[in-house]
Amino acid sequence: MEADKVMFEIYRESTYTGKYQVVYFTELNEHNKEYEINRAIAGEHFYDGFIKNYRKDEAKEIIDSLIKRLNEGEKLTSADIETALAKHLPESR
Repeated sequence: MEADKVMFEIYRESTYTGKYQVVYFTELNEHNKEYEINRAIAGEHFYDGFIKNYRKDEAKEIIDSLIKRLNEGEKLTSADIETALAKHLPESR
């Protein structure tokens, strides 16, 4: 079910710090939706997908650690992201 997933994107800021960031689109509200979407659109896309809503906090910790690694200069691929998040990705991707 769609309600059981959280849509996210990892992107690199192109207009601010040049750092990698994440936005969880399905968790935005009316107060921050436009701002966060505009920041992501202005940035350089790196990876997008869904994580299961179940145990999403654990998945977010993994994503935060991946972003930290990227911002420290480590070269990661989409396959690296998917491997790290494997147990948190929905079956139908």
